Amino acid sequence: MSRAIIFSGIQPTGRKHLGNYIGAIRQYVEGQDRGDPAIFCIVDLHAVSVSYDPAELRERIYDTAAILLAAGLDPERCILFRQSDVREHTELTWLLSAVTAHGDLNRMHQFKEKVGKDRELASAALFYYPVLMAADVLAYRATEVPVGDDQRQHVELMREIARRFNERFGETLVVPELRIPEVGARIMDLQEPERKMSTTGGTENGTVFVLDDPATIRRKVGAAMTDSGREIVRRDDKPGITNLIEILAAVRGQEPADVEREFEPLGYGAFKDTVGEEVVKFLAPVHERYGELRADEAELERVFALGAEKARAIAAPVVAEVRERMGFGRHRG
Repeated sequence: MSRAIIFSGIQPTGRKHLGNYIGAIRQYVEGQDRGDPAIFCIVDLHAVSVSYDPAELRERIYDTAAILLAAGLDPERCILFRQSDVREHTELTWLLSAVTAHGDLNRMHQFKEKVGKDRELASAALFYYPVLMAADVLAYRATEVPVGDDQRQHVELMREIARRFNERFGETLVVPELRIPEVGARIMDLQEPERKMSTTGGTENGTVFVLDDPATIRRKVGAAMTDSGREIVRRDDKPGITNLIEILAAVRGQEPADVEREFEPLGYGAFKDTVGEEVVKFLAPVHERYGELRADEAELERVFALGAEKARAIAAPVVAEVRERMGFGRHRG
């Protein structure tokens, strides 16, 4: 059986939180030796689809790269690059627009959530976001896309775009498979457990940031919203406890049912204490390495340049074939 070609991108906007780490970053680290190759991209082009500050964007790109490297990504074992350094992404986005229906983009849940009542003022880039995301993956003929559960609809559209292109122009693009972690795919806000943990839309005390110090992590987990009763059990009417069970299972690498059995007789206090300590332990390796890595921006740029060179070597021939299939340039016969 051929090995997987893995591709995934991560936004450089905002501070990275526990949900990002469990749902995406940990999958990257685990996948870099399984992929052939494993390709990971800081998607700065996606970041300009909403209001942003250029100077802050540059800083956040370095922050994100340092977190990824501190978490265990190795540029010698994977391809890590900055999206805007590989122009094939933007060219393929335009080419794929020919097989993307306006109605499909209009139905994207994340677009509706982000624009709210200001739909007429939303940027065209935000509306077009899923096409760029499709180009990110399809340019590498990736077979597997590890993402959080919130990206499921985008990946399904990406798959449909690949199928439509192949039906119209001939077999060219690979239809990738979605890969979502079985545990921890959707980490919720600790204060509002009905909502996903988020840098922009969540509560400050309900969001555990990757770079929070241990005392802050323990405080936030200790103050997490829970439910009436003492049962440590996953249940629809106990979203707070269910979320903490998912978090502990994810950071320990256990099944949620094992967590329930272990803590069922102990009550909320002991359970929260354990969750806090395990999250601190889980994030400790990143804390230990991040400062040194972030301080060396020249080295981060070297990593980006190396990754972009490797990425272009894969993407350029794919985009060239797409162009030829669509009738651009001299036919190579």
